[in-house]
Amino acid sequence: MHCDTIVLGAGIVGVSTALQLQARGRSVVLLDRAQPGSGTSHGNAGLIERASVIPYSFPRELSRLLRYGLNQQSDVRYSLKHLPKAGPWLLKYWQQSAPKALARATRAMLPLIEQCVSEHDLLAEPAGVTALIDDSGWIEVYRTQTDFDKAQRDAAALSDYRLNYRVLGEQQVHALEPGLHNDVIGGIHWLDPKTVSDPGGLTRGYAELFVKRGGTFVIGDATSLRATAGQWQVESQKGLIVGNEVVIALGPQARAIFEPLGYRIPLAIKRGYHMHYAAKDGHTMQHPILDSVGGYVLAPMVGGIRLTTGIEFADSDDPINEIQLRRCEERAQRLYPLGERVDAEPWLGRRPCLPDMCPVIGPGSRHKGLWFNFGHAHHGLTLGPVSGRLLAEMMTGEKPFTDPAPYSAERFH
Repeated sequence: MHCDTIVLGAGIVGVSTALQLQARGRSVVLLDRAQPGSGTSHGNAGLIERASVIPYSFPRELSRLLRYGLNQQSDVRYSLKHLPKAGPWLLKYWQQSAPKALARATRAMLPLIEQCVSEHDLLAEPAGVTALIDDSGWIEVYRTQTDFDKAQRDAAALSDYRLNYRVLGEQQVHALEPGLHNDVIGGIHWLDPKTVSDPGGLTRGYAELFVKRGGTFVIGDATSLRATAGQWQVESQKGLIVGNEVVIALGPQARAIFEPLGYRIPLAIKRGYHMHYAAKDGHTMQHPILDSVGGYVLAPMVGGIRLTTGIEFADSDDPINEIQLRRCEERAQRLYPLGERVDAEPWLGRRPCLPDMCPVIGPGSRHKGLWFNFGHAHHGLTLGPVSGRLLAEMMTGEKPFTDPAPYSAERFH
């Protein structure tokens, strides 16, 4: 099977990249080891996060670092045996989270964040998945006046970005979400983001649109990728796939492909969990709710109320460890009336992260026809369509809508 471009990875980033290339006239084969939307794209909080203009940085305050050092927090947990391996990467992450570097990352990511909702809109309607998307935003809630006051100051400090939000007093936040525990005293309602009730379903819907428009999806082994006679080839269940170009959009699995090709890109994994719960006491959750102090999100999903955890630093292949989920679950039960667990076991996902908080989008300099689109950290769902657009513009010779230099793989050399 011959094509112009092979896209490796059928998560939200890979599927979106395939669609954007297809729209520009390229014949595309999309390849994954499993069905579209089965990996990290399946298990997130379902936020198209237009309001996250400041990247998730490493904490700099000594008091927070000391708390995390005790390894008792619900938002971040680490495996002791993993720390020596993760240490050098965490140091780079900490360095890149200094004020000047964080400001640089913020400027770099802003053009992608600003276009994230509109690029999803362009795909969602023809894909027939608008029923999975809601435009009523999400809410972060607070139990103490100190935390609530700080949240309001932090929101006001973002005024240059012209974000739309409402400060909710006690009566207002309980009117929007009557199930909240009565010790919630207020919240911030972010209005620009959209929310998705089935992120995996959204990704599958986009993949079906790609196939409907003439694209080909195949199950195959990305690690079989080889450069031969100026072309790229990879093995699939339908035989050998040969393409002029290849895109690595494999998220947390990207390292297995780019490292053997000689690229040294500091990709790391932040693990995270989710669990679904039945509704309780007749309540119906209307918006995703962030407990920013606890570091978890509760979101209404087609499978129930989904609790998604913060960050776990552990080896990618380590077995599921419920410690962090149980910590978040205990806090969440005091925030909202959750019923029984719905899933047989927790879902474990792996976020592909780079220490400067920007993805890699662009060419591989050592090989003709090799392109990268991975490392979107907490914002894969958010940035899939817009980063796919940027890469497709670069690959087809269009003028990119924003300067792609901040996302170059060469920045690490």
